[in-house]
Amino acid sequence: MAGSETGFDHYLDAKGLNCPLPVLKTKLLLNRMQPGEILFVEATDPHSVVDFEAYCARTGHTLLRIDEGEEIIGFTISRAENPRKI
Repeated sequence: MAGSETGFDHYLDAKGLNCPLPVLKTKLLLNRMQPGEILFVEATDPHSVVDFEAYCARTGHTLLRIDEGEEIIGFTISRAENPRKI
């Protein structure tokens, strides 16, 4: 599913997971990614918007886009060169 045709390098399905699991799973995947790679996360927890905004602000990863659908929220994140540890 990932690749140049999708606009992201990695995909994480966090649908059905509640706080803090979407961000924790995202953190683990971002730690394995190369700087500048793009991660697309799909989540259903409405609180995840606040969680992802705070996580990216604290770590230095760039939250490129939030797509809020009726049930699924998509997050597009660019991995930081040197993310801050939290």
